[in-house]
Amino acid sequence: MFASDAMSSVAYAPEEIFLVLSVSGLAGYAYAPWLGLAVAVVLVIVVTSYRQNVHAYPSGGGDFEVVTTNLGATAGLTVGSALLVDYVLTVAVSISSAASTIGSAIPFIATHKVLFAVAAIALITAMNLRGVRESGRLFALLSYAFLFGMFTMLVWGLIRIFVLDDEVRAESASFELRAEDEHLAGLALIFLLARAFSSGCAALTGVEAISNGVPAFRKPKSRNAATTLLMLGTIAIVLLLGMIVLARQAHVVFAEHPEQLVGAPEGYHQKTLIAQIAHAVFSGFTPGFYFVAVVTAVILVLAANTAFNGFPVLGSVLAQARFLPRQLHTRGDRLAFSNGILFLAVGAIAFVIAFDAEVTRLIQLYIIGVFVSFTLSQTGMLRHWSRLLSRETDPAERRRMMRSRAINALGLVATGAVLVIVLITKFFAGAWIAIVTMAVIFVIMKMIHHHYNSVARELEEHEWDGVLPSRTHSIVLVSKLHLPTRRALAYARAGRPDTLEAITVNVDEDDTRVLVRDWERSDNPVPLKVIESPYREITKPVLDYVKRVRKDAPRDVVTVFIPEYVVGHWWEQVLHNQSALRLKGRLLFEPGVMVTSVPWQLSSSARARAAGEPAAPGAVRRGYGDNG
Repeated sequence: MFASDAMSSVAYAPEEIFLVLSVSGLAGYAYAPWLGLAVAVVLVIVVTSYRQNVHAYPSGGGDFEVVTTNLGATAGLTVGSALLVDYVLTVAVSISSAASTIGSAIPFIATHKVLFAVAAIALITAMNLRGVRESGRLFALLSYAFLFGMFTMLVWGLIRIFVLDDEVRAESASFELRAEDEHLAGLALIFLLARAFSSGCAALTGVEAISNGVPAFRKPKSRNAATTLLMLGTIAIVLLLGMIVLARQAHVVFAEHPEQLVGAPEGYHQKTLIAQIAHAVFSGFTPGFYFVAVVTAVILVLAANTAFNGFPVLGSVLAQARFLPRQLHTRGDRLAFSNGILFLAVGAIAFVIAFDAEVTRLIQLYIIGVFVSFTLSQTGMLRHWSRLLSRETDPAERRRMMRSRAINALGLVATGAVLVIVLITKFFAGAWIAIVTMAVIFVIMKMIHHHYNSVARELEEHEWDGVLPSRTHSIVLVSKLHLPTRRALAYARAGRPDTLEAITVNVDEDDTRVLVRDWERSDNPVPLKVIESPYREITKPVLDYVKRVRKDAPRDVVTVFIPEYVVGHWWEQVLHNQSALRLKGRLLFEPGVMVTSVPWQLSSSARARAAGEPAAPGAVRRGYGDNG
């Protein structure tokens, strides 16, 4: 379950290496195995480093806890902003990659990737909002299905090539590649290789997920989490290198733009790298190709779903610390952080639409947040071990801590170097968008924190003097003398104010005359005042009148009663209460003015309420009426 994010990245990381190398033509593919080995080395270092993290911080706080504890709130907030962006891009990249993979088998989806991706995100969002209980057995079964499909493809492909001496050729093997520059050398070649390496480092995404989920493991939690990390690293390396070897042996030709492919038939749609390999390995056995395509898409969807678990929890932690709106800390009726789920879905859909669900374009943004978290986390671990070593006297324990510190130091060097490479090679390719987004989120969180602290000081530092208002002046807003108005007048009179009056705004002479005539004929003891409105506006004349009342008696409290309709359908709300909403919005900013809504339930609201009453035990006790 925890490995789905990291394993799924193998579906697109090798593809990105080949795509970048295609700039220099088919000859550039010769560097792919060496770049794969370099990525594997970094993956080994990161996995080994995070094994120290899970032993030192088994509480499941992950990078955010490590950095905040050891480097301070500002560094922790930097990691928090990077992780928030990373979670959003995890959904966007994983679902876009799933769309490409399914599109390799179903052409209709290939031509409607954005629509498919948006629909998939909406479906996952709905499932998480409904609070569907995740089944560990089901998730494990799907993960094992992916591993079975991938290892079967790798083993059978290698057997066919090196044992049976079969010819395994991809459908693109006969194509030529129109290179942008076939004679790269010197710094240009180094820059190309560095860019391909940084794209391949997408295979490292998701490694940190296990450090966030240590509490979910069986005891001993840290040891089991560390063992899972080791297994994850081994599987990811085997799959990464195996796919690169098979792609080279099958002579896969993969380009960023289909027009680079020379010899491709008209209207040719380029399949993903993994789909081309599966099609070549399982030639003559179509179910094998479809099985690999389906399980790959499934593992990518599971990877997206891990973000729907991580983002709301991180948002809740930040909201509890007053860095995000408190609504993100509130659970919905299904005990899920509903607001966080919706924020994540909206952000992911925005990225999918903005980048046309193209994995290559999204990858440029994706890796930045990951390696910012990696680098700061390893820095925090160095501070952690140094602090413990300053107090530890046992020689054996000091040797263990020094060994762990050396591992994390190596992790810092590796991840820091990759971060620099990513910044240099991908900044103008789109990485700047992720950096700007993280910076904006960081600043917004700082501002939110400052606001919450300012409000807290303002409300706590000053004691209420307990002085009551000298008088109460009640005003009932009237448009017609109907039942809602009579209820508002009765409610206002029940409060026994010192002064009570009704006011209406003259926006139509005929209607005002009818109202005044009806008012005089009624037995209503409350006086009615007519306020002129030369421009037929309601809000400003009422606001001016209330201000005059306040100016004449500054120590009086003015209460404005507004009759409102309670409707049963959303479209009815559009037809009613608009003037009341505008008035309330303006009056709420007036000091010494209270606004009271007096509801009148229309028949549609009664029917809607009756339709929603649950016929369940205890319904009467909860106020739903007697359902028998």
